[in-house]
Amino acid sequence: MRFLTLIAVFFVLMILSVPCLKAVTGDTVFSIPAPAKHPQGLTFDGTFFWNVDRKTDMVYKVKPDDGTVLDSFPAPGYNPRGLAWDGRWLWLVDAEENLIFGIDPRTRIVEKTISSPATRPYGLTFDGKYLWVADDGDNELLQIDQSDGTTIKSLKAPTANPWGLTYDGQYLWVSDRYGDAVYMVTADNGTVINFFDAPGKHACDLAWDGSSLWNVDYQADRLYKIKIADEASFARSQEKRQRLEFIFEVRNFGPDSVKTLDVYLALPVNMNNQDLLTEPLLTPQPTDIITDQWGQKVAHYRFRDLAAADFREVSMVNEAALYNVNYFVFPDKVGSLADIPGDTLKKYLVDDSKYSMTDPIIQNGVKNALGDEKNPYWIARKIFNYVIKHMEYELAGGWNLAPTVLERGTGSCSEYSFVYIAMCRAAGLPARYVGAVTVRGDDASMDDVFHRWVEVYLPGYGWIPVDPSGGDSEWPAGQAKYFGYLANRFLITTSGGGGSKYLEWGYNANAAWTSKGRCKISVEYFGEWSPLE
Repeated sequence: MRFLTLIAVFFVLMILSVPCLKAVTGDTVFSIPAPAKHPQGLTFDGTFFWNVDRKTDMVYKVKPDDGTVLDSFPAPGYNPRGLAWDGRWLWLVDAEENLIFGIDPRTRIVEKTISSPATRPYGLTFDGKYLWVADDGDNELLQIDQSDGTTIKSLKAPTANPWGLTYDGQYLWVSDRYGDAVYMVTADNGTVINFFDAPGKHACDLAWDGSSLWNVDYQADRLYKIKIADEASFARSQEKRQRLEFIFEVRNFGPDSVKTLDVYLALPVNMNNQDLLTEPLLTPQPTDIITDQWGQKVAHYRFRDLAAADFREVSMVNEAALYNVNYFVFPDKVGSLADIPGDTLKKYLVDDSKYSMTDPIIQNGVKNALGDEKNPYWIARKIFNYVIKHMEYELAGGWNLAPTVLERGTGSCSEYSFVYIAMCRAAGLPARYVGAVTVRGDDASMDDVFHRWVEVYLPGYGWIPVDPSGGDSEWPAGQAKYFGYLANRFLITTSGGGGSKYLEWGYNANAAWTSKGRCKISVEYFGEWSPLE
């Protein structure tokens, strides 16, 4: 008996010694069964949930702690969808009748009936003054007057198929039934701030209980309580293990000689989106490892006296775990510009040749984008919106200065980055760039184009990725996936604030040489990807 007691104590101590994992935004922390097998609309009245079922055509009153059904009554229509609570009445939208019913849950009497302006109404919520309905037909979010159904405001939905809708007192939350995702949306213009995967595979309506978000899932027949964190956080998902061989080749076609050749390879480090599984394997061994003024470590090779037809190759092999990384930023929790550390301001607000921050084109762009905006998040987001509105992606040779690129209206990923950094810095917001080798489609692939994007510093959150060259999407959700999100396609090698002592304005690698006489020099570099078992 004493032996068994010691074993029990041992296991208790082992459990207590395991560190607790902090829930982040989007994590399911609790769930209860739905009252029936075809759940749709969901709302919270301050104490209990109300859920409607499309097959039984019943409205159920549900205890939040265990899912016990306390009451039920027939829905007024035969295709019930969204539910909302306004403090006095339950509001129910019926997709077949295209009507919205105001129901007194005590008497079960329909006290008010209005026509829905939506072509296919699904989600329903109340913002303290007006109702909102999610229109799955026209893909809109409609704010309406419940006295007669007049549309007050219409916003573009984050994506097609908006089925669930709720309001937390500040933001709208929208679920995408086919994308199985949930979006936090501004009620003034429909900007998607945060997003995450829904708990189940058939996300229907949403409800807000005062501190947490709830989602009812039609496939799982459950109500899921979802953590909405207000602290700085990010989430990793979909780990992908890859091997990258990065090859840099230089050939002298002559007829004369190259006196010196310096090759520089940027060395990757562990970051939020990547874990290095091994140390970089460099072939041959570099002359030395050096660091530029931005803190970027570089493998440096020095070669001498390359005669005509001489060839030099260096390579770096990396094995890494790559992740989707989703940053959850709440604008009202971001500090002010005055909260940014002084050394960050000093380092990442300086002008540089590619930025030309004082140029009138950049200065006027900042004024037009921001007005009197002071919140660092919205400074970054409004500049992002301005850039994607005024530019189109075009991959062409060479890099022009930020004012030239903005005035022209087209640019590569690097040129988008120069424009965005210039505008952010001109507005007083620190910004820098990162560069990466990219998995192109298949996990076994070759990359000789590469990719560069921006990071902005948000006080209270740190460095957040922003890729303005990818944000040209008609959907708010598509734009949001390039602000505070990285896919598991990138091995970041380079981080810099401007021209580098060794990499210059390039990333991943660079070369410099001296020659005597006539020399035609060819430089080629590329990455070869292969999946790890």
